Amino acid sequence: MKRERLRAVLSTGRFEWRKHVLEKLAQREIRQAAILDVLISGECIEEYPSDLPYPSALYLGWAGNRPIHVVVALDEGNDWAYIITAYEPDLEHFESDYRTRRQR
Repeated sequence: MKRERLRAVLSTGRFEWRKHVLEKLAQREIRQAAILDVLISGECIEEYPSDLPYPSALYLGWAGNRPIHVVVALDEGNDWAYIITAYEPDLEHFESDYRTRRQR
């Protein structure tokens, strides 16, 4: 996923909040503005080019002192992004850098 393309799509408002992410944000007390900040300023830590119907990626950023992961899919053909889910990563599944998955 091309970061510049994602930023351009987000900056023009061509994105959709999936129902799942909105439910999770409410449960986890994460603001939508924080999610957009992660996608614009955060770091892409994993890419899923074979995801369907559109390739997606996992971004890491921070909301204050809370690490936040956001999964977003990008329909490059239509310049449209789908914000799929967001959560605070835990040390059971990720190393202390919140970038590296723990080996099981």
